[in-house]
Amino acid sequence: MIIQKFGGTSVGSSVRMKQVAELITSDKKPRIVVLSAMSGTTNKLVEISDHYSRKENEKALALVEALHQVYKNVVGALFASVTYQQEGMEVIDSHFEYLRSFAMDMFTANEVKCVLAQGELLSSALFDLLLREMGIAACLIPALNFMRIDREGEPDHFYIRQNLERELASHPDVHLFITQGFICRDAFGEIDNLKRGGSDYSASLIGAAVNADEIQIWTDIDGFHDNDPREVPETHAIAQLSFEEAAELAYFGAKILHPATIQPAKTAHIKVVVKNTMDPLAPGTMISELATGDSVKAVAAKDGITAIRIKSGRMLLAYGFLSKVFEVFEIYKTPIDMITTSEISVSLTIDDKTNLEKLLGELEHYGSVEVDTDQVIICVVGEGISSDTLAIVRIMGALEGIPVRMVSYGGSQNNISILIPSAFKKTALNSLSRELFRKQS
Repeated sequence: MIIQKFGGTSVGSSVRMKQVAELITSDKKPRIVVLSAMSGTTNKLVEISDHYSRKENEKALALVEALHQVYKNVVGALFASVTYQQEGMEVIDSHFEYLRSFAMDMFTANEVKCVLAQGELLSSALFDLLLREMGIAACLIPALNFMRIDREGEPDHFYIRQNLERELASHPDVHLFITQGFICRDAFGEIDNLKRGGSDYSASLIGAAVNADEIQIWTDIDGFHDNDPREVPETHAIAQLSFEEAAELAYFGAKILHPATIQPAKTAHIKVVVKNTMDPLAPGTMISELATGDSVKAVAAKDGITAIRIKSGRMLLAYGFLSKVFEVFEIYKTPIDMITTSEISVSLTIDDKTNLEKLLGELEHYGSVEVDTDQVIICVVGEGISSDTLAIVRIMGALEGIPVRMVSYGGSQNNISILIPSAFKKTALNSLSRELFRKQS
């Protein structure tokens, strides 16, 4: 079985949806198709939720009405027959009536997640209806029937596998299934989600649950590139990455893939292929257990980084100091990206500033604290890069004249991370591309 995930831009219009319908029916292989919300929808739903949360119901309802009109236009263009256009209108009308109903009730965190879920529910319902009009045999299986996270917010793999198998078994003659990405239920049965970009994660979890032959992530770019094409001209797609390389790139800023996507596929030994919906014949990027041996594969950048330095004479020769520092971050559930230490100080970075003030207050018990905001982590990835002396020299040479705040390598064989001020991001990315990829000839 093949798992195919299509992102927001891939289903972002009636034309795109019809192209996806052609893609998934180009052969008779059994497959599960995982759909994101149409592009722009989730952002609008976030705005609607924000207004409801602030009791700004009139503003929320105005946005609901505007988005409803967008979907009416989609329905008008998506379906050829009056019968299916009417059914499509009934589908979207029911969802938007539901969105309007929140103006009548108390609006809590649970309701926010219910609102956000409507994007995927809308796109999958309309796509299922399109397949029916086209005479394509398919079955829509609700992700809320099988996708669940536990009390720690982690996927409940046993529950997902058992309930997904039950859903598939109840339709023994069907070989094409449609479901939603991103949305799930929590341990208490309430609607929840896998966070932004979570449709990739959904596809990987589904693939692992059914032991798929392949997981395909269809997006609007032809695979991982050797640098950020939004910042660097003439980047090139990478044909092959190992699971480890792809995980590093996804975590450190390559927006093409949700960072959590790799682990379920890696554990289940399932290859992941990143493909371009706009150019289906492009080879894309294959992610598997195989490594090509190239020590420099790609550069990525992670924005919105805050650097924190804790300096204390008590740290000198004192065991237990770091554990106390890390415990503060554990209490406030704030992950650390990079860390370096000296005899009397420890520097680290975070990308989640939700509890920054509380963190700093706690850390001041252990020494003086300095904070640098608006930083970016530049990550250079490749198999065995941390032991490639020549590569390290070339990387640091490319960054000459750029103020480097921190450097981290050795913790991973496949990654060297450098922290610099955000103002130097574009300069650093372009300089690294020239040095690492464009001189080789």
